[in-house]
Amino acid sequence: MSVIPPRAPQIEEGSLYASHQKVYPRAVQGVVRRVKWAVLILLLGLYYIVPWLRWDRGPNAPDQAVLVDMGNARLFFFWFELWPQEIYFLTGILVLGAIGLFAVTSLFGRIWCGFTCPQTVWTDLFLWIERKVEGDRNARIKLDQGPRNSAWWRAKLSKHAAWLAIAMATGGAWIMYFNDAPTVTWAMLTGQASLTVYGFFALFTATTYVLAGAAREQVCTYMCPWPRFQGAMLDENSLVVTYRDWRGEPRGKPTDPGAGDCVDCKACVHVCPTGIDIRDGQQLECIGCGLCVDACDDVMKKLDRPTGLIAFETLKNLAASEAATKGMAPGPERLARGMAVRTRQKVVRPRTLVYAGVLTSVIVVMLGAWLLRETLTLTVLRDRAPLYVQLSDGGLRNGYTLKLANKLRGELSLPMVLEGPAGLRLTVQDAALDAEGRPLLTTRDDGITQWRAFVTAPEGMRLRGSTPITFRLLDAQGRTILRHSTVFLGPDR
Repeated sequence: MSVIPPRAPQIEEGSLYASHQKVYPRAVQGVVRRVKWAVLILLLGLYYIVPWLRWDRGPNAPDQAVLVDMGNARLFFFWFELWPQEIYFLTGILVLGAIGLFAVTSLFGRIWCGFTCPQTVWTDLFLWIERKVEGDRNARIKLDQGPRNSAWWRAKLSKHAAWLAIAMATGGAWIMYFNDAPTVTWAMLTGQASLTVYGFFALFTATTYVLAGAAREQVCTYMCPWPRFQGAMLDENSLVVTYRDWRGEPRGKPTDPGAGDCVDCKACVHVCPTGIDIRDGQQLECIGCGLCVDACDDVMKKLDRPTGLIAFETLKNLAASEAATKGMAPGPERLARGMAVRTRQKVVRPRTLVYAGVLTSVIVVMLGAWLLRETLTLTVLRDRAPLYVQLSDGGLRNGYTLKLANKLRGELSLPMVLEGPAGLRLTVQDAALDAEGRPLLTTRDDGITQWRAFVTAPEGMRLRGSTPITFRLLDAQGRTILRHSTVFLGPDR
């Protein structure tokens, strides 16, 4: 039984906008589809499983392998631990991701959009559910155009229930990246989680449900900025999904001797998740998923014709084949000549060299910064008010706040000495003294310790204005491991 396809979008008189036309992608089998399924399973598996992976960091430390610990201002990623002061590492990772995306796009077109983008991955999953419940393209069109009977309600409710379950699993998994997975899961199931947790769970559940279930291709076409500037990333050597019109035109029936290989079956249109016709050339809506390649190859095999009428091809090769076959009649000779003038994709070119150089530079800088990363830091903040205190015995005193950040597991007790004019005395509140009378600063396990320190100039030391001094932390052998220079202030005259 034939099914009437959806009507073309209707534009009201005086309006600049067309009404939304729902896209009904047909299921397709082939090499590209199998690759997409493999990528989908891998990415979704990682997303849902990673929060449950454990990583032993010792006592009093979270054992979740990947965790954004907002309460303690830490980002844990297996053996890496980032502090807020090291946010530049995260910035570097984002820069690497952006430049890497530019480089991959210049080589392989919109492979990110078509295979690994979260919108594409979850939309693929939602479409698979839709096909399992409502059937393939024609069955879904017939269902939507049919009466709202019990069968319609049963199919729609089943589909949306499955979508909602996936969306809830997605929202719940996202929460686990910011909380201990087993703890927050039990708290949510027993109603003991905070309103913040439930709020973000609802937010990410709703966004997944709406974007993957309802918005779908509209996210790629209207909401995502990437299609708007992808043209700047592509050149004639980029590998993109293309229709070889030099081979397919003119279109006609398989039995027509004067027709090209394209039989105008619209299989490429019916499988497209954004509903476009790849034969119209490069388009903003094309996400480069390659499903039209599988659909067309399947038709060519049934017609006993060579595959590749739609393929991942460079625009340079497309132009060369078109020029070489201009004026030739359809047939094996035209196909052979068009394929013969093609050349291998030029990977090394100015654009890719620039991207490779930038990527290498960022990686080297980040690696150097990580290797030179300090695991123990000392910060000294001098009191701003008052600048100094005149003591009753005639001496002068300056106050300082010491912050000792220990990024390692385990406590340390380090003696501190003051370097400056002879006669200055250093005291640290609540600090024990070592055998030589030096204050001992004890660090926290993977934390910041704060101390109040005072430097006193006794009566008779006439220190005027600003006098340079240095706080030094020593190790067990008496060697300086940390130092911080500041000033001791006294009256100007």
